[in-house]
Amino acid sequence: MLLQRIQQQFIDSADLKYQCAQALAPIVESAIAAVLASVTGGGKVLACGNGASASAAQHFAASFMGRYERERPELAALSLAADAAVLTGIATDFDGRAVFSRQVRALGQSGDVLLVLSTTGNSANVVAAVEAAHERDMIVVALTGARGGRLSQLLRDTDVHLCVPHELPARILEVHHLVMHCICDGVDAQLLGLPAEPNIPLENAS
Repeated sequence: MLLQRIQQQFIDSADLKYQCAQALAPIVESAIAAVLASVTGGGKVLACGNGASASAAQHFAASFMGRYERERPELAALSLAADAAVLTGIATDFDGRAVFSRQVRALGQSGDVLLVLSTTGNSANVVAAVEAAHERDMIVVALTGARGGRLSQLLRDTDVHLCVPHELPARILEVHHLVMHCICDGVDAQLLGLPAEPNIPLENAS
């Protein structure tokens, strides 16, 4: 029973990604264009989310400032969920809903991108971050799930909304990770051209 359950997890994840491939690919392309325009124009990407999505935001920032698969100049990205002193200080002195929005107002500028991750689209601190980004005339790239929640109502025509059509957070997060990898790969492809080799040796991967 357990072996079958494990196998079904792989099958369900693969099925969802296959279903999303055609529908979400054009939206991912738009996200790549927004991020590329920002970082090549002197801007940066601010990324945020809660729980597992916070870890995903950190992973994205690390891949952007360091590297994804190929050597390239560093690109400006920052995870707003990474600094415990900032997060706990803002939550204590103000309100938990402000932990990301105050950082966006402090660090964000016109031409920057805010990358938000929320499986439900209803996280109050992520919603507040989007509102702050709009105040700063930033583009928002929102990765959500289910039906997009409150975020779907806040986003502007100039923003990018990628909503994974699923209810289970684990499946949504798996697609979010793939989307972030596609963004990193797409930016690299635009900056460096298509790679001669499709993959790098495993020992060189981070």
